[in-house]
Amino acid sequence: QVQLVESGGGLVQAGDSLRLSCAASGRTFSSYAMGWFRQAPGKEREFVAAISTTGITTYYADSVKGRFTISRDNAKNTMYLQMNSLKPEDTADYYCAASRTSAQVISITRDSINYWGKGTLVTVSS
Repeated sequence: QVQLVESGGGLVQAGDSLRLSCAASGRTFSSYAMGWFRQAPGKEREFVAAISTTGITTYYADSVKGRFTISRDNAKNTMYLQMNSLKPEDTADYYCAASRTSAQVISITRDSINYWGKGTLVTVSS
C-alpha cells in the first residue's frame, strides 16, 4: 500500500511559478513510476507528466512541455512538479499518481495507475 499526499497548490497570477510536492509513504517508493495528472472543472482527468523509477526518463503533455518539470528524490520519498509560466488554462486539481508499470505507460493511460493522491488545487488568475 502506498499513500500519496500532494502539497504546494494555491492561487497565483498568470506568468508566476509554483512547485507541487507529492510525499509518499512506505519503503517502495523507488520501485514505482510516478506521474502528475490534473482535472479542471467539468473536464476529464488528463495526463501532465511522468517520471521513471530512477528519474532518468520523463514524459510531458504537449500543453506543459517546456514550462513544467517533473523530478523525484527517492531518498525523501518525494516527487515534484515545478510549474513555470503558468497560464489560466493550467487551473485544475493536480493529482499525484503511482504505477507499477512505467512512465511511458502512465503517459498513455490512466488505467496504469495503482495509487492516487487526493489532489491539490492550482488556480491561475489572468
